[in-house]
Amino acid sequence: MSPAFWNDAWTNRTWTNEAWTAALINHLWQSTLVVLIAWLLALALRSNRAGTRYWVWMIASVKFLIPFSLLIAAGESLRTAVATPIQRPAFAAVMEQITQPFSQTTSAADHLGKAPLVPGHYSNPLSIILVAVWSCGFLAIVFSWVRGWWKIRAAVRASLPMQITMRITMSNNVPVLSSPRLLEPGVFGIVCPVLLLPESISDRLSAPQLSAIIAHELCHIRRRDNLTAAIHMLVVATFWFHPAVWWIRARLLEERERACDEAVLQSGNEAEVYAEGILSVCRFYVESPLECASGISGSDLKTRIARIMTQAFARRLTLSRKILLATIGLAVIVLPIAFGLLDAIPSRAQSQAQDTNPAAHVYEVASIKPNKSGDNMTRMMIKPDGLSVTGATLDMLVQDAYGVRYFQISGSPGWFKSERYDIEAKTDSSVVEELRKLSDDQREAESRRMLQALLADRFQLKLHSDTKELPVYTLVIAKNGPKLQVARPGDTYPNGFKGPDGGGGAGMMFMEGNGGPVKGQGIPIASLVHLLSQQLGRTVLDKTGLTGKYDFTLQWTPDEAQGPPGLPGIDNAPPPESLGPSIFTAIQEQLGLKLESQKGPVEILVIDHAERPSEN
Repeated sequence: MSPAFWNDAWTNRTWTNEAWTAALINHLWQSTLVVLIAWLLALALRSNRAGTRYWVWMIASVKFLIPFSLLIAAGESLRTAVATPIQRPAFAAVMEQITQPFSQTTSAADHLGKAPLVPGHYSNPLSIILVAVWSCGFLAIVFSWVRGWWKIRAAVRASLPMQITMRITMSNNVPVLSSPRLLEPGVFGIVCPVLLLPESISDRLSAPQLSAIIAHELCHIRRRDNLTAAIHMLVVATFWFHPAVWWIRARLLEERERACDEAVLQSGNEAEVYAEGILSVCRFYVESPLECASGISGSDLKTRIARIMTQAFARRLTLSRKILLATIGLAVIVLPIAFGLLDAIPSRAQSQAQDTNPAAHVYEVASIKPNKSGDNMTRMMIKPDGLSVTGATLDMLVQDAYGVRYFQISGSPGWFKSERYDIEAKTDSSVVEELRKLSDDQREAESRRMLQALLADRFQLKLHSDTKELPVYTLVIAKNGPKLQVARPGDTYPNGFKGPDGGGGAGMMFMEGNGGPVKGQGIPIASLVHLLSQQLGRTVLDKTGLTGKYDFTLQWTPDEAQGPPGLPGIDNAPPPESLGPSIFTAIQEQLGLKLESQKGPVEILVIDHAERPSEN
């Protein structure tokens, strides 16, 4: 899973539903892969101690709580401290394909080539249903465990201290309580554990049998089994829908009890006496403690008794197997960090000239000359057979090519915004025919990529995307609701305003100078948000939830010193009546919407390199 997903999450970025889905699927795939590796290791260690296999399965469980992307992000943070970029080796690309088969990350050119740059409101009924189903499962599991925990807690409160007069040294002065309920012997609690015994147990078990049973429980305390069981309970509650977590649960229970059996027998207790004690407990005490309260029962009783009687217990790990396990454990941590360190995320370190999704077509001939008219007039027109630009700066060209605003460009040289150029670019006739076959959206996207390729070739432009915490506005519905007029389907607006070519109709927006009026005909909220971003010099996020197309008129008086009502440090006094309302007041009064100021992540373009073009 790409660290870009989790980095965006840490900064409260609005995600699309597809990005969240890809992040979850990649995390589950990686965790499943770790479970399979744990299973292979458990098979290889089947002749060794159960405690070793227990920790192998515990690591597989904890992996569900720790995405690899956190370690990859750590590697990326280390990479940013390196003065010279590290070359991305082939293994990083292979590892990315294996661990991120469902990645939804896109290149900076693709992501930034769409407007608006920051995703707006997104709603999916299927997502709501799935979240509701998950929540029901999570709450059901938590409720069942809380209910069981409460019963055991009540039993502990009703218990009385009990004196043990046997040849057992109680570890860390663990309290021993006698319970009137038919609970099997068990250890309750994590921070301050207590040993809970049924009050009649000394009458039902012989002294050697009770000694072995208590030794079993003390082993659970030494191993911190209640703590590790509680951790896996969290994994099960969170990922209850994944079969692997239930499989791990069974393996942990089996290996936990087997490890304690091995410790009891190796401490000198007789196998026959110990087995009889376990059978007596299972015969007389039918109530088992919680999953996070370690008891005497667990796993396959028949197999377990047979194993105890034959004393078929495992040997210690050899040096070679210890080295193997240490190497695998280290690799699980080091490889993701190395993945981030060695530039695993191309969009963060590679130039857009090396984009994996370049333009399918390019301009066959392009002439670029400095504009010396001095009139500061700018014209940019995409023709069927090419591109015609007059008096545009490289800053303007980048904004158009990548669908960004001026405040989203960083690191540019001084001449980037001052020197103007005239460009005439032509495409081959065969390319013209191919472009005509595309839809409007496809043709627009391809035109952007063709301009990107032209800038990379003639201006030697190299850049990359980054995310920066900046002030933003969120567009929300005002208290009294929206005042936008819903556009009628199929309305051609015969009496509406006309475009430069004389045409009219839905999907058009016209602005008369700075401050409006702005008139929209069949316009989606996204287009209004894009306009407001340009006027305010700040990213505007759509939080209205409005998905239709609307007609509206918006007019205000430009006032750069004025901010939205209530912002600290800004003069919020309303402008004189003769000047008309501010843009913030106009939006609220005329459209029934409201702009709210906050901080949020904004994607920006960082200029790495640019050169003045040669004239031709």
